[in-house]
Amino acid sequence: MQDAMAIETTNYASADSAVRMQQMPLSFLKSGERARVARVRGKGDVHHHLENLGFVEGADVRVVSEQSGNLIVEIKGAQVALDRSVASKIITC
Repeated sequence: MQDAMAIETTNYASADSAVRMQQMPLSFLKSGERARVARVRGKGDVHHHLENLGFVEGADVRVVSEQSGNLIVEIKGAQVALDRSVASKIITC
């Protein structure tokens, strides 16, 4: 399953140089870590629901608690509980 969630990298150009950012699913983050939403994978109702909760490109997210891959995260001032399969659809950098 980890092969399906291979870690990706993205280049972001700045005024001085290119900065290399590592992308990974939200489910890989541990308690207390912060990241930024790069994109949400998938389509349909789950994708739409995540966008309505605030999981949109550029949104800051912080892991409040992590247990067995299930997360409680803070996004846009609200705390949201996500199971491992849903958290793996949210790609962060």
